[in-house]
This record gives sequence, structure tokens and C-alpha cells, in this order.
Amino acid sequence: MVKYILKRIFYAIITILCIATITFALMKALPGDPFHNEKMKPELRQALLQKYGLDLPVSQQYLKYMNNLVHGDLGLSYKYVNRPVSQVIKSSFPKSFALGWRAMAYSSIFGILLGIIAALKHQKTQDYIIIFISIVGVSVPSIVMGPLLAYYFGVNLGWLPVTVTSSELSMLLPSFTLGLGTLAFVARLMRSTTLEVLGQDYILTGKSKGLATSKIVWNHVIRNAVMPVISVLGPSFAAIITGSIVIENVFAVSGLGGYFVSTITDQDYSMTMGITLFYAVLIIVSILLVDIAYGLVDPRLKVSSKGGE
Repeated sequence: MVKYILKRIFYAIITILCIATITFALMKALPGDPFHNEKMKPELRQALLQKYGLDLPVSQQYLKYMNNLVHGDLGLSYKYVNRPVSQVIKSSFPKSFALGWRAMAYSSIFGILLGIIAALKHQKTQDYIIIFISIVGVSVPSIVMGPLLAYYFGVNLGWLPVTVTSSELSMLLPSFTLGLGTLAFVARLMRSTTLEVLGQDYILTGKSKGLATSKIVWNHVIRNAVMPVISVLGPSFAAIITGSIVIENVFAVSGLGGYFVSTITDQDYSMTMGITLFYAVLIIVSILLVDIAYGLVDPRLKVSSKGGE
């Protein structure tokens, strides 16, 4: 198991370094530079390029960037003078995280519950309703669903606030909107795996012996059906994190997603690279933790891992 974990950590580090390299190359491939302005004096522009090391050859810039990255330095923002990128991330990410973990919790809990209900009520009204909700949740993008839910529940009905404040109630609508796609995906997957488990011989044997359905579902069905769902929670969290960029702008959340959008329009390349890499690390770590958790709870994975070594 230790070798399995170390292997996953090694792959994660390699992936992060590759993403850092690709992000750097993409930023350098863009035309112009952050200080390209016809109204700016050439002397001032040259001074700024020297300050941020942008006058160096690209190869030297890359080596400097990777060296700083290894030491935890994401550089200085070009827009926010003398403000480190890491400081901007540190101050703005907590709001994004508060939104993200709520969305993940809602989508996981309600997705699993809806999937179980749909499977137990197979080909009945409840099943068809949940399937319809899942199709809508998966097919309609958050950039469309966000404004619709904000208008209907916030403006039209007035049930929920459409802007995020310090109250828990204000977090409900953006969190639910952010997690809706994941909820729909988890519900469909849980329904499918539950139906598969319900058709297994040992479940049918339990029913034939007169065991209560609730006992069978709780003790046997859920435990086995939820395993594939656990394996997709990492990528699902990745979808939620990247989706927060859109939702934060819709619901006026002053989180990291709002900064990310502005850095692209302002050509703040160091901030764009820093936030992109931060998101990448967050996603990779979440997937890594899910892989490790899956390996701990699934003995088959441990056996296959040993067999492959």
C-alpha cells in the first residue's frame, strides 16, 4: 500500500511540473507583453520589463520561474504593484473554498440519496422524475443555470439572496447552482451501480430468506454501490472548482474565480499562471486523496497493486 501511495504522489508531482511548463509556454506564446501600451513612455516600459525579468531570454525566464516555483514563489502581480501572487490567492481563496465545499457536500449527499431512491423505485414515477432532473443538471451549463436560478428564486420569488454575504442563507443558492451538475452526475451513477448491485445473487438470496429491504439496502447495497461514486469524487471536485469561476461572477462572489477572469483581460500573466497552477495543484491533490482513500477501502485495489509491482 505504501508503494501504491508513493507511486501516486510521484505521478502527481510530474503532472504539476508538466502543467507549470505548459502554462508558461502558453503565456509566452501570446502576442505583446503586459506593459505594451502606446501611451507608456519607452523608458518606463523598459524599466518594468527589467523589474519583472521579462527582458531576459525565454529560456532564462523559464528556469527562473521553475526555480521560484520549487521554492513556493509564484512571483509578483503585474497589475497589483508589489503584491505577491500567493498573497492574492491566500486572501481570496477562502471565499471560493467556502462555496466549493458546500457545493461538494450538497452534490455528494443529495446525489447519492436520489440515486438510491431512483434505483429502489425503478421504472416508477420517482425514478423518471430523478432521471429528468439528472438530464437537466448534466446538460445545462452553469453559465445558463446560474442566472436562471438567481432570477427565479432570488428576484421573482424573493426566497433567497442573489449576492453572497456573511449569512449562511446567502451561500445556499450559489452553492447549489455550482454543485448541480455534479449532483446530477452522482445521482445517475449511483442509480446505475445500485441497480447493478440489486441484481446480484447474494442480494436476491437475502430477499428470498425474508430479510427486510431496508436492512439489505443499508448493510449490503449502499456499501457496494457507493464504491464507484467515491472514485469519481476527485474529478467531480475538479469540475466544481473550475465551475466556480463562472458562478462567482454570476453571484458577485469576491473569490479567486473573479480574480482569474480579470487577470486574463488585464494580461496579468504572472497572476494567470499562479492561479492556474494553484487550481491544478488543488485538483490533483483532491484526486490523489480520493485514489488513496479508494485504495484503503477497496481490498481488490491493494491486491492488484501488489500484483503489478
